[in-house]
Amino acid sequence: MEYLGLVFEIIFLAIGIYLYLFVRGFITQKNTTKQAKMDEFRKENGWWLRLAAIALIAVMTLNIALHIQQLLT
Repeated sequence: MEYLGLVFEIIFLAIGIYLYLFVRGFITQKNTTKQAKMDEFRKENGWWLRLAAIALIAVMTLNIALHIQQLLT
């Protein structure tokens, strides 16, 4: 069970990183209509999504570090 929790923490960290990359504009689409919708969504919601992504990354990084420390002791 300890390793299952660590796996979920790593998954949530990956979601946070993907969300941050999406908000910053590094994730793109080849389809121009989808890309336009993505750009509009980022323009409207970019500020709070960026804060949410950074908070998720920070919390999950701390959780992973503490979880690994707990597993090693």
